[in-house]
Amino acid sequence: MGEFTNKIDFEVLVMVQNANPNGDPLNGNRPRETYDGYGEISDVCIKRKIRNRLQDMGENIFVQSDERSDDECKSLSDRAKSNEDMQKAQKAKDRDAYAEAACRTWIDVRSFGQVFAFKDGNVSVGVRGPVSVHSAFSVLPVSIDSMQITKSVNSETKDKKSSDTMGMKHKVHSALYVVKGSINHQLAEKTGFSDEDAEKIKEALRTLFVNDSSSARPDGSMEVCRVYWWKHNCPMGQYSSAKVHRLVNVTPKADDPKTFEDYEIVIDSLPDLEMEEIEGI
Repeated sequence: MGEFTNKIDFEVLVMVQNANPNGDPLNGNRPRETYDGYGEISDVCIKRKIRNRLQDMGENIFVQSDERSDDECKSLSDRAKSNEDMQKAQKAKDRDAYAEAACRTWIDVRSFGQVFAFKDGNVSVGVRGPVSVHSAFSVLPVSIDSMQITKSVNSETKDKKSSDTMGMKHKVHSALYVVKGSINHQLAEKTGFSDEDAEKIKEALRTLFVNDSSSARPDGSMEVCRVYWWKHNCPMGQYSSAKVHRLVNVTPKADDPKTFEDYEIVIDSLPDLEMEEIEGI
């Protein structure tokens, strides 16, 4: 694997149109909201989509969702056991070798980190990843529409037709969400994360909602509009991530913005810090 040269900060603007970007299971699967009414997409949800895109790109992924599993492993424990180098390190009780083998094998482990804690074999190894992703928040408070949905046939064979009531569907009418993240040089050195891996993360962010459609998120309802990518000129970075993320200022042009064009995007700058602006897909 190659090396990771300098710190990276990034920001992604995501437009949502009549979709549920991230349902809350503790609130009837309504789109997540803050107490102030702003829409939220959890960092776990975003990293799941990044993993899916990396997997579509042919990368090896450790934390695979069941419907996307590309091996015969039925659990994370099974997947870890399938790695011969990790099993050798486990028998030798060499935690560093165990973590190094995991990072070398799976891009999501060397990107996001992973806790390997399995009862079988008494494994307890933790890896801190260099790629950090914040929860995404909408620019304005969100308006959520709800509808009752029905079914037209019985789920089970019965003499009489059962009630048509099936449940509820919820969607955000229109909102612009902001995703922020960073890639840390010190942690990248420990996991073997490289500049090549960073380019793969960038491409995954650019294409975040490709092959991600569902009844809650129909094709075209979730769109990456812009990716802003800052690469510092030194390993530890010239500026803090907080200062870099404040460079992107998003304000609505109208009282009720409905499209990405209804927002004004102003990008400030910092001395000797170059930004790459990438259009989403």
